[in-house]
Amino acid sequence: MNNMNQMMKQVKKMQQQMMKAQEELETKTVEGTAGGGVVTVTVNGHKKLLDIAIKPEAVDPDDVEMLQDLVLTAVNDALVKAEELANKDMGKFTGGMNIPGLF
Repeated sequence: MNNMNQMMKQVKKMQQQMMKAQEELETKTVEGTAGGGVVTVTVNGHKKLLDIAIKPEAVDPDDVEMLQDLVLTAVNDALVKAEELANKDMGKFTGGMNIPGLF
């Protein structure tokens, strides 16, 4: 019975650590870029888009499609980095297993 109580305490502690790590992901940010840095986006660890920065040289009224492609590329780059950040931070608790719905 004592082992069971000890195990439950460890599980509760791990849950608290996971919740804290999940909360911290909201404050951590990553950047994605495209076009050599003419488009930069910032995303937090919860994959929420926080900022888009576009340098003036990226804006060509005659080639709007290029700017759209740059924004898409930068956003996708940032989202991949945010996923990697979440996997790294939360992987400490899951032993590297990707548990659907956990993060």
